[in-house]
Amino acid sequence: MITILGASGHIGGKIADILIKKDIAVRLVARHVDALKPRVKKHVEVMAGDINDTEFLAKALKGSDAVYTLIPPDLTTKNFLSYADGVGASIGKAIELAKVPFVVNLSSIGAELSEGTGPIVGLHRQEERLNRIKDTHILHVRAAYFMENLLGNVDLIKSKGIAGTAIRGDIKFPMIASRDIATYIAERLMKKDFKGHTVHYLAGERDLSLIEATEIIGRKIGKPGLPYLMFPYDEAEKGLTSMGLSPDMSKRYVEMSRAFNEGRVKPEARSRDNTTPTSIESFCDDVFVPLFMQKKVA
Repeated sequence: MITILGASGHIGGKIADILIKKDIAVRLVARHVDALKPRVKKHVEVMAGDINDTEFLAKALKGSDAVYTLIPPDLTTKNFLSYADGVGASIGKAIELAKVPFVVNLSSIGAELSEGTGPIVGLHRQEERLNRIKDTHILHVRAAYFMENLLGNVDLIKSKGIAGTAIRGDIKFPMIASRDIATYIAERLMKKDFKGHTVHYLAGERDLSLIEATEIIGRKIGKPGLPYLMFPYDEAEKGLTSMGLSPDMSKRYVEMSRAFNEGRVKPEARSRDNTTPTSIESFCDDVFVPLFMQKKVA
């Protein structure tokens, strides 16, 4: 039995689909049952509940050969680190209570740093928390910048004809599609071929700057020469808050952007082991362009 936390999320859902297609016994855990109904079939169990409820979570993990864990995003939380610590502690305790032998934990590049990286600090703390668990083999997957983050520019492109964030447009860093993260994690959950407490980086198909990514997006959506702008930190923070993020989350995302700009978030050197297949061009064709075409201007 493989148990997936956040099974209705972007990565958890993709992991579930991969395992279900292989007829592997899977237990899906999410806050709401309705989000999981489309995946209910033979060999699939569903458990809905709050992962802050350690008693519930321990029951959900009981009997699992391997578990996928993450700190689910909460863009409206008043204090992200407090939220992440609470969720992380519940997950860690439940793993201990259920005596789970193998765990694959979603983390991020930059998670080796204990401060100054915005929400990534919460993932650093969770890595350390899980590493204190005895008799459980844990693999932390430090994934690169999600290509899906680029989708946050759809409204801006439609309304203003520009793309932009608080990250410098000229610096290159690895970008990865969530489907490649899911493919890698699903394989590790099935093979259970890791021992002790280890880290594996995923660096996407190649390094890109946001200027380069925006140029590719522009060509794909029929807007060649689409410009990318770096927003001042204070303006970026206000913009995120206006999009519905809490003030704390807005501040932390801007702090993460600053860490990228200052070169403090340093991925592992690219290799065959950490390079994944989906290019930014394929991501645009399969994900960005369809969403852009169907999105209406507010």
